[in-house]
Amino acid sequence: MGIDVTVERVLPLPCEQVAGYAMDWRHDAEWTQGIRTAELTREADGGGFGVGAEVTRTAYFLGRRIDYVLRVAAYEPPRLLDMVSVAGPMPMHVTYTFTPSADGGTLARIRVRGDASGLYGLAAPLMGRRVRSSLVKDLRDLERRLSASQD
Repeated sequence: MGIDVTVERVLPLPCEQVAGYAMDWRHDAEWTQGIRTAELTREADGGGFGVGAEVTRTAYFLGRRIDYVLRVAAYEPPRLLDMVSVAGPMPMHVTYTFTPSADGGTLARIRVRGDASGLYGLAAPLMGRRVRSSLVKDLRDLERRLSASQD
């Protein structure tokens, strides 16, 4: 059984500002629930952050420490950041999209898909609810952090 959770929120901020902050791995621990550290552990083929780069995250979920590596599969700033896990407790796919909204803000969307088989299979329904709750908080915290920086 897998999980597939999507949340979205309109942030009253320009798309370039929202995406620029959210797509920068150095800010992961500042606005993403459970993430304690994030480190660029492999640069993109052309250097820096982009397709092929890998970010190692340490997070806590359901009371357990989880270390996982996400590889950038698609990177089209300020519209899209798509990452797939290449190491960790379960296969995972994380997609961030940012679209300008009609009022000059940004429609921010996060989608997390994962293969919750094995031990995680029994907890898939609970994991799906927890992931949804975390993602809702992520977008709320992203808005708060960016709005506070404008004051």
